[in-house]
Order: sequence, then C-alpha cells, then structure tokens
Amino acid sequence: MAKAKKSAKTSVKKYQNYINGEWVASTSGEWFDNVNPADTTDIVGRFPHSSETDINSAISAAKSAAKRWRLTPAPKRAELLFTLGEILRENKDEFTRQMTREMGKVLKEAGGDVQEAIDCTYYTAGEGRRLHGFTTPAEMPNKFAMCVRQPVGICGLITPFNFPMAIPSWKLIPALVCGNTVVLKSGEDVPLSSLNLIKACEKAGIPRGVVNLVNGGGEAGAALVNHKDVRLISFTGSTDTGRIIAEQCARDNKLVSLEMGGKNAIIIMDDADIDNAVEGSLWGAFGTSGQRCTASSRLVVHKKIYKKFCAALVEKVKKLRVGNGLDAKTEVGPVINEDAMQKILGYIHIGQNIDKATLACGGKRLTRGDYSKGYFIEPTVFTNVSPKMRVGREEIFGPVTSVIPFSTLDEAIDIANDVKYGLSSAIYTQDVNQAFHAMQELYTGICYVNSATIGAEVHLPFGGTKATGNGHREAGTQVLDIFTEWKSLYVDYSGKLQKAQIDEVEI
Repeated sequence: MAKAKKSAKTSVKKYQNYINGEWVASTSGEWFDNVNPADTTDIVGRFPHSSETDINSAISAAKSAAKRWRLTPAPKRAELLFTLGEILRENKDEFTRQMTREMGKVLKEAGGDVQEAIDCTYYTAGEGRRLHGFTTPAEMPNKFAMCVRQPVGICGLITPFNFPMAIPSWKLIPALVCGNTVVLKSGEDVPLSSLNLIKACEKAGIPRGVVNLVNGGGEAGAALVNHKDVRLISFTGSTDTGRIIAEQCARDNKLVSLEMGGKNAIIIMDDADIDNAVEGSLWGAFGTSGQRCTASSRLVVHKKIYKKFCAALVEKVKKLRVGNGLDAKTEVGPVINEDAMQKILGYIHIGQNIDKATLACGGKRLTRGDYSKGYFIEPTVFTNVSPKMRVGREEIFGPVTSVIPFSTLDEAIDIANDVKYGLSSAIYTQDVNQAFHAMQELYTGICYVNSATIGAEVHLPFGGTKATGNGHREAGTQVLDIFTEWKSLYVDYSGKLQKAQIDEVEI
C-alpha cells in the first residue's frame, strides 16, 4: 500500500467510502491525499485507504441487495438511471472543474468526460426496455424455445485515472441496468470524480447496497478481485496488472473483462490533406497529455510527404500551450503523478540514447515558475523512427509520439499491426480504395478514416485485439454480454415426453 501523503493544510476536506447506502470511514483509519497534478501544493481532498475489511463490508452489502435489485423490473431500473443522467447533466460544470483539478486534463476535455458519462447513462438506460434475447424454432412439435439474459451477480469494477467519470460509467451503468449489484474501486489518483458519480446515484434513488464505493490502492483492488462472492471483475488499466487479475480470476472461475494498453498508429498517405492530418495527429497524440489507451503514439507517414509533414507537425507542436488545465488557454495539461512523469522521461531518454531516434522537439520536464509545482512535460516528437525501436513499439502513455516513414500502404499496415496491442488505428487518404483496404487489413478493434485514433462514441462497441484486452467490448449493446449471462429456455406443451436428437419427427 502506498503511504498516505501528509498535508500542511488542516482545512482539507475528508471524504468517505459509500457502503450499503451510507458514507463511512475506512476501518484502517488511514488516509491518502488527492493532489492536483498541476499544483502539488493544492490538496483536492483526503480519501480513505480501504482495507480488506472495508471491501468485505461493501461486498456483503452488494450481496444483500442482489435479489431485490435483480427482481426489480428492468424498465424500473432504467428509470432510476435516466434520473441519474439528469443529475449528472445538472452538475456538469461543477464536476468538470473538479475533474480538471484532480486529474489535470484541460476543461474542455474534462467536460467531454462528464458528457460521456451522461451519454452512457441515457443510452444504456434505454436498454432497460429491451435487453434483447431471442426466440427460435424448436426441433420438436409443440415445443417453444427462447433465450434470455440474466445478471451475473456481484460485479467488481476497477477503473483508471485518465477518464475519471466516463470509464466508471461505462462499467457501472450497464451493470446496473442488467440487474447486477456493484462494488466500484476508484482510481487512486482521481477518487473525487468516482465519488461524484456515486453521490449522483444516491441522489437518483438507487437502493442501498446496490452501488458501493471503496477508495484506496492495490490492497483494496486485490481484496475485491479475490473475494469468493464477486462473480465478475471489469478492469481498465495497464496490461501487466490486467494479466495478474486475469490469472487470479481464472483460479476462481470468475468472469473477467479487461481493457488495457494500446500503441496506436495513424497512417498518413501521400495523397492526404496534410493540414488535416497534422491537426488530427496533434489531437490524437497530445489530447489528455497522451494519457489515453487510444493515443496516436505512432504516426506512420509516406516517404513522399515525410519531410513536409514532420516540419508542419513540429511547428504546431512547439506552439502548444502547456499549463494548468483550469486555464482556458491551456491545450496540454500535466501528467498524472511523479511515477508517470519519470516513466515518460525514461522513454524519452531511451528514444534519444538507445533507439537513436531524432528528437525533433520537446523532450524535457518544464520546471520554471508555476511549472515547478506540477508534473509538466513538453509535447515531444521523435522523427526518423524505425518500427523496431522501443519508442515505436511500447506504450509510453504520455505526450510523446513517433513518426515512422513507409513506402507502400501494405508496408504501413504491417508496421501498424506489428505491435502486441490492437486497440485503435487510423488512415488519412483521399483514395476510397486505399481507405477500404486499410479498414479491412488493420487488426484493431477501432479504425478511423481521416481522423485521429481517439474519440469513442457510447453507442458503438469499444475494445481491442491482442494484448489490448480479452475479447470483450464495452459500450454499445455489446457491453450487455459482459454483464449478463445467457439462459436457454425450453417449454414443452405436447403433454408427453419428447426426446430431442433421439425421437424421429414425422413430417
């Protein structure tokens, strides 16, 4: 467990866990500080370090509430979720500013994060009147066959820092509309946004025990994963942690949904609108300071336009305004914490000194003036990168992108596919044939044409291939397959024993 940080401020607000419809302190008696990454002297709040005992209490509450919530008609569950959406919408501005303060992303992006939670709530709540199963002909006469969804039970939700409200909502809302009860373990760096979401659930009238929130680090997460009564773990985070969770869930035959890393490529053909491609690359590479699993961390550029594109890109990158996300003029905020900053700077060192790529711009931590209070890194571009270099293959999760040259579209596709991840991809071209060829051959869960690799919409499935996940998809109607299990039902009204696959049916 990480040690709780001490603050000289005595007025810092303390927050609590939410268990069985009540706000309660952790039994550990320990706290951690939620720190503004743009200004580490600014303590957003103090949150409880939850222990295994707290996790057990939350799971017990979810277990007690499970039957009543499961038997609540799905349209009635959906009504509460529509109310939740209204509460989120009414508080959007406040939640946006609080998110920027605790996480660092610029205000417009934080507002988009909250909006995504609102959109998810409205869209998914609509499934409360559908939750489509299906009917099908039976093999025998006077026999009816159908298939329906049933909730899986208690769901443990473990979420990251980069989308502090959107990602929890992507898990929480579908789980609830399907009739599950949940325990949410918030991202340790962004507990206030999760708390705001759960407070909204409470205000919406979701019954006690149905939704539970615990704060803390790895100890709390491990206790949640290992508890015998938790049927499903939905995790978004690093590939290494995801593998550990998958192994633990496999031992207990738990269901597990994993959304992990990415090393996403934009292919820029020689016929591309270069200005548009540069703008898309800026947004894809440096939105959320590059801390997105969908970030455009590789720009695969045709040799005919390589120099022109690099020059235009670097010129734009150098003009990006780095600063506190609460300043409306800021375009790139801080990275989330000290560990993340050191990891990113480590990769920049690798790019320069081991890979021997060309550092075209950026590459340094910003430390002067107000920058000294936060975790700020210059937006960084490497050029003359080969597909085998570490900066061109490994997820950096920061404001760093690599520009890789290619000669043919098939070569570009091979470069894009030749990493262990397969989340998102994109191509810029004016040639419809090239666009469709790329859409067919790029082995990723998401593909864009004439756009960056970021920007999911809640009514389409989200997820990737290979080491990005384990095959599940969040969002869209496909998310229902995570939070439900199928039950096949047979009704024989013939009044006699009919043996399927044995009895001969007369025609």
